[in-house]
Amino acid sequence: MLRFSRTVLAASISAALMVPFAQAESFSENKRQESPAIDNQVSIKFKSQTTPLSEDSKPQTIEEVPLIDQCLIDQPDSSKQEPVVVDADHLEAINGEKATYKGNVVAIQGQKRMLADNMVYHQKEEIVVAEGNVTFSDGQIKTISDKATNKLNSDLVTLENTRYNFLCEPGRGEAVYVSKTGKAVYEIEDGTITSCPEGDKSWRMRASSIDIDQDEEEATFYNPRFEIANVPVFYLPFLTVPIGDTRKTGFLYPTVSYGTKDGLGTEIPIYWNLAPDYDLKTTFKNKQKRGNRLDSEFRYLSDAGFSTIKTEYLIEDKKFPEYEHRWGFQWVHTGIFQENWKFETDYSKVSDIRYFTDVDSKIGKQEDGQLIQEFRASYRTHNWDTSILSRDFQVLSQGSQPYRLLPQLSFNYYSPELMKYLDFDVISHISRFDTDAKGKPSATRLHIEPGLTVPIGNTWGNWTTEVRLLSTYYQQDLEGVDTETPGQPLYGLKKEVSRTIPEFRSLAGIVLERDSVILDNYTQTIEPQVQYLYVPTRDQSSIADYDTTLLETDYYGLFRSRKYSGVDKIAGANQFSYGATTRFYDDQFKERLNISFGQIIYLDKATKTQSLLDQTNEEASNYSAWAIEMDFNYDDYLFYHGGVQYDIDSSELQLGNSTLEYRFSKGFAQANYRYVTRKYIESTLGESSSNLNYITEDGISQLGLLAGYQLTRKWSSNAQYFYDLTTDQAIEWLGGLTYTSDCWYIGFTYSNKLVSWEPNFVSYPNSQPTYENNFGFNFGIIGFGTRIGTSSSEVGTAAGSDSAAGMSLGYGRPFLLNN
Repeated sequence: MLRFSRTVLAASISAALMVPFAQAESFSENKRQESPAIDNQVSIKFKSQTTPLSEDSKPQTIEEVPLIDQCLIDQPDSSKQEPVVVDADHLEAINGEKATYKGNVVAIQGQKRMLADNMVYHQKEEIVVAEGNVTFSDGQIKTISDKATNKLNSDLVTLENTRYNFLCEPGRGEAVYVSKTGKAVYEIEDGTITSCPEGDKSWRMRASSIDIDQDEEEATFYNPRFEIANVPVFYLPFLTVPIGDTRKTGFLYPTVSYGTKDGLGTEIPIYWNLAPDYDLKTTFKNKQKRGNRLDSEFRYLSDAGFSTIKTEYLIEDKKFPEYEHRWGFQWVHTGIFQENWKFETDYSKVSDIRYFTDVDSKIGKQEDGQLIQEFRASYRTHNWDTSILSRDFQVLSQGSQPYRLLPQLSFNYYSPELMKYLDFDVISHISRFDTDAKGKPSATRLHIEPGLTVPIGNTWGNWTTEVRLLSTYYQQDLEGVDTETPGQPLYGLKKEVSRTIPEFRSLAGIVLERDSVILDNYTQTIEPQVQYLYVPTRDQSSIADYDTTLLETDYYGLFRSRKYSGVDKIAGANQFSYGATTRFYDDQFKERLNISFGQIIYLDKATKTQSLLDQTNEEASNYSAWAIEMDFNYDDYLFYHGGVQYDIDSSELQLGNSTLEYRFSKGFAQANYRYVTRKYIESTLGESSSNLNYITEDGISQLGLLAGYQLTRKWSSNAQYFYDLTTDQAIEWLGGLTYTSDCWYIGFTYSNKLVSWEPNFVSYPNSQPTYENNFGFNFGIIGFGTRIGTSSSEVGTAAGSDSAAGMSLGYGRPFLLNN
């Protein structure tokens, strides 16, 4: 947004001319005292002082009062209470008519300075005229004009051929004629503004006429045109911009981009300040190969909270003519009402399932190929809370039909310290599940879960014991559901099911500390912990899965009380979990290394084989896979994070991830790797794994390389490359180059991304990958409220919206140390 505190020309004018005009009476008074009348004309060469100084004051000379060329905005300005001092080489005075100062005229008042070749006071007309290199500065702005005229005892001021420069922020410009017609009202003819430094003609905004109202903090440009290297690029009939902190209706800066995917693109945003509590931003977009598009963002603030409504509308998609009109919508609201009530809404919808594949969009919240449509209202007090939740989805892929939650009513009660070392709580909800999928049941579920907790802890250890009772009742609608055919996924479901399962959990851990014997000047901690978990096994084959998925069993998952999310499936358990974390701190108590490892010992092996992962292994041991996590920070420039799960039964690595990053003053380099077996994916996805052949053949084995480097002060670069080792194919690579000057930037990107296999590469070994290549550039200006991230890790997003927006993989923080 074109936004600056005392704008274009305006601030320069009011301050620039106050110095010689504030002392009209001083001029005439001193003429009578110091200038003898000789034929009513006097010519004297001297250093003149028009206002008497106090006894403690010392006369200032030209050498002692240089122009202020630096920002003094943080220093108090008491100029109005200071005396005015004028120095000149000559004074010519005609009593009752005029006084003329000539040669090196300097006028001073406080931190305000004015220089001119000549300064004339016309006594009868009450007009002061300064001519010849009229220069002014006050610590906030500096101006140079050919001529300045002020009508005393009024607000009328004019400047001719003025150049100005802001001292506290980027901004300078020129004006042929400036007229101040009110205390804070200016009319400017043929004016310009730019944030580029002196001598840089990269861009500027020029207008035939500019009206500035500082009281309203608004500037209106008539016939403005944006120029690059003095060449007009685009024109608007008018442009209204704010000149202060007040929000104002007006155009924001347009942007230009190019991509081989969509061609030349332009964006023209407009901000509408409709009211103090709501506003609107509309953006007109045009892409050569796609057509015209209108985006909007409406924001509303009320006592009930803050709302945002976003819309996107593509009138006619030239590239995909089968979609005549394409649109997207999102409403997000969050707010607290009367302290206890909280309302949250996130509702999104798009015109078709390929919308996010074909259109560059910033709306919606997606999970597993589904667009979230959610509403929640909750009421909270000190000891209890209740909420109502409604969750629906727009499915963005063929075949998948998740369950809608319409609605869920929850009630939770908390009584910490019911007795000393005894906490009590109750978790409960009633939920209604529905789906459009044929052959699947809908259901109403009631769940009540009271619990008692005994927490004991101090600075070196803790011990928490917990007992819970999980009671659930289901009423399932089985009309049209095949529950009688053995081998079918829903075989054995019952219309009404009651289930009550107790749960016992006891977790203890200690923290041991010592001076490290491995590393000098390091402190090492060892933090072992052990948990016993008991949940009796219950036959739950008569219950369908409505909101349940298998949780990942990383190191921290070893000490959970549940194997699944939700309550549709409560896995039996009779097991010990044990593990330990060791940490190393340097002499500044900064954590440099931690290693965590652990495992589950199943006292009842049947509880282990309940998971799909071990279902076919009849000789499975009583031990889970080893889970190991590690983080490392060497001298704040070399970082590592890694984690693995090793299955001792199959003697294979189930999954793993590893990231190594090197940072230096001008950039970073990162290598990462992730691995997941197909068997582990199948156990996690469950029934959804039927479409796995379209996703992977042998699981996931992917290598990634990322780097960013600041080539010079103005040039920066970044690159990303990801490779799939299972198919020996590149997944995506991207390179970006950005040039950032003092007042503009331009970014270039080139990407090559795998978008599909044609046909199914598992069923058809000779199938070929399909790639999408795209070259893009983005151009924009810097200053007056616009910024660009210039660090090497930010350049990729800033430099080319087409490519950057389509990146499926990206940079991630590689370490998870406490500090």
